Amino acid sequence: MAERITMSLYNAQQAHQAIQTAWKHAKGWLMASDTRLTLEIRPEKRSDAQNRLLHACLSEISKQVEWAGAKRDVDTWKRLLTAAWLRARGEPIEMLPALDGHGVDIVFRRTSQLTKAECAELSEFVMAWAAERGIYMPAPEGWQ
Repeated sequence: MAERITMSLYNAQQAHQAIQTAWKHAKGWLMASDTRLTLEIRPEKRSDAQNRLLHACLSEISKQVEWAGAKRDVDTWKRLLTAAWLRARGEPIEMLPALDGHGVDIVFRRTSQLTKAECAELSEFVMAWAAERGIYMPAPEGWQ
């Protein structure tokens, strides 16, 4: 038995055919053993190209900008800009006391869980933030 079937759904007709194909596989697995299956239908997550674009932007910001008196790494900029984007969208972030009792931690959605539309929106937010501050963003090879 295969471990997983992943299908992209593009339109109603194609999706109907894909779901029928998935049912054929699922029915065979269910009839052949006591296997339990999970069906998940969700919006597509960000693409590798979107992730590369976002990280290229964050990398440029980390090279050019000081925040709170120091240059910050890409991960710190990702956290700062993702939190700012979420607040701009009206989504919650939480500041919680650190587990070790020293300081606070900010908890919010991980960028790896963003849909394609959300990742595009975050990338646009980051680029707009950079443009407002005069941060130079070269167009590396592969940017679309």
